[in-house]
Amino acid sequence: MRFPKHFLVLCCLTCVASLAWGADRLRVGSKRFTESYILAQVLAQTAQPYAPIEVRQGLGNTAIVYQALRAGSIDLYAEYSGTIDQEILKNTRPSTLAEMREQLRPLGLGVDIALGFNNGYALAMRADVAQGLGIGALSDLARHPGLRMGLSNEFLGRSDGWKGLAQEYGLPQRPSGLDHGLAYDAIIGGQVDVIDIYTTDAKIEHLGLRVLKDDANYFPLYDAVVLYRLDVPQRFPQAWAALRKLSGSISEQAMIRMNARAELQGAGFDAIAREHLAGHMGGARSAGFGADAGAGAGASASASATDVADRSAEAANGRRTEAGAGFLAKLFGPDLLRLTLQHIGLVVASVGLAVLVGVPLATLAAPHDGLRAGVLGASGLLQTVPSLAMLAILISWVGRIGAVPALLALTLYALLPIMRNTCTGLMGIPAGLKDAADALGLSPGQRLRLVELPLAMPTIVAGVRTATTIAVGTATIAAFIGAGGYGERIVTGLALNDKELLLAGALPSAALALLAEGLFELAAILMRRGRSL
Repeated sequence: MRFPKHFLVLCCLTCVASLAWGADRLRVGSKRFTESYILAQVLAQTAQPYAPIEVRQGLGNTAIVYQALRAGSIDLYAEYSGTIDQEILKNTRPSTLAEMREQLRPLGLGVDIALGFNNGYALAMRADVAQGLGIGALSDLARHPGLRMGLSNEFLGRSDGWKGLAQEYGLPQRPSGLDHGLAYDAIIGGQVDVIDIYTTDAKIEHLGLRVLKDDANYFPLYDAVVLYRLDVPQRFPQAWAALRKLSGSISEQAMIRMNARAELQGAGFDAIAREHLAGHMGGARSAGFGADAGAGAGASASASATDVADRSAEAANGRRTEAGAGFLAKLFGPDLLRLTLQHIGLVVASVGLAVLVGVPLATLAAPHDGLRAGVLGASGLLQTVPSLAMLAILISWVGRIGAVPALLALTLYALLPIMRNTCTGLMGIPAGLKDAADALGLSPGQRLRLVELPLAMPTIVAGVRTATTIAVGTATIAAFIGAGGYGERIVTGLALNDKELLLAGALPSAALALLAEGLFELAAILMRRGRSL
């Protein structure tokens, strides 16, 4: 059984590369929605002339990105003052920026660089439905308990989200969780009546939605700011000085137009940021952002689409192909090789670790009924833990995001088929063969190494085969915590409700699973031929 050694080498190399990557880099993070992707690019491109940059896009909701910041997996990201105040610091009354700085300082964090716009939470309905029901404000919702609400899971769980809102307005509805990227299609399709929105979302006006008035002034201000580790200004003084110049550089209308470029015209996040910065640094907006709020934003955005139509796209950095580019351009984009290598690395390393742990443990447990039942039961129980919950637990345990918790999660999910097949293979060996080995004077260790494991090998390999197929599919979740792989396309496609980009992530994963199946089938054929000889 030599192949586990090769798996170990690959696993070690992957982990070392993960730990080394990001050293001496300014690491910029983002949440998993359009505006956060764009702002991450704005921050990264502003600092790039002065420091090596790593952009870790689409890490997840506030809790995951904040944990990544605390753990040092990222150095800064764009956050909102209301979120910092109520969701992170758990304040019950509005705080000033200075007060938040004092509270964050003991945590090794700081808040600075007010970017210039407010992006608050609100609830919205289709205008025709709201008109028909006479709903114009949040307080009106209490008179319509039958309304179907589809709210983002983060909004449902936030302290400044649904629970407090329902209490403030006495709302009787029971909302369902709905990904923000899918909410607009759901409300236009009539599947839900009310969704939560960000006030700078581009689709509000485009789809003719009515934003319900917060007549009790429940929602605080959500001014866009930069949340950062306190050592960033010392580690990257020039980059930090450049970032500070972004203060007040993005108006609310400018942010809405940038969101529209991504969501309605298919422009790449990096291209949108580049356009904005070109206008900001040059003293005049580039095409698409040069107009004032009332000076024809739609015509400007159309002009800017021509300017960036030939720029390449990369899903992991929030990039998408320009409007009109075909599905094949997304499928075979310039990020395909990198994502493939990352995905293969995650699969090989995690299955290799599972083999190194699972085969010896199952070999030890197989002869003992109680121990075998306990070990297989525990590994089976791990299969019932939802993948995102598993990632959240492991991030909290290891204190970082990225490849390490992703590898641990994938390894735990791969254990059951490997251990189960190892036990099955060893228990299926005829007692007569074991007696013959004992009669030849073989020690228990020699009998295991020379007789039992070789005979059980086809069954063990079948378990590894199953684990590999499972890992190829499950590895897409790694992108939710910045570990790369085909999931990066899926995460970005989900955030933008881009079905082609979703498919461009799913198809390579399926192809890789088929390739793995083919390789294992070839190995099985060679093993059978070897035994026949």
